Amino acid sequence: MAVKLTCKVKVKNQLGLHTRPAAAIVKMLQPLKSSVYFTYKSETINARSIMSILMLAARKNSQIVVSVEGEDAEAAMRIMVRAFEEQFGEK
Repeated sequence: MAVKLTCKVKVKNQLGLHTRPAAAIVKMLQPLKSSVYFTYKSETINARSIMSILMLAARKNSQIVVSVEGEDAEAAMRIMVRAFEEQFGEK
């Protein structure tokens, strides 16, 4: 049975969701099966697309809603929340 989860995260990176974090997100999601979407300013995008993430233009301190749906949704959500918390390794 597919699980659906949502969680609000905050962009902590100085430069917002720029190319490096976008590439990191896409790479983290590769081994996972779940669908992952980001919603920001009423726009929802597929988090597996670098271009879509960049087009959100989410700046530092932006609130993003992460939606995950699929058989490994809990693992995918854990990975996403931790990645946002750790600023995608840019601390």
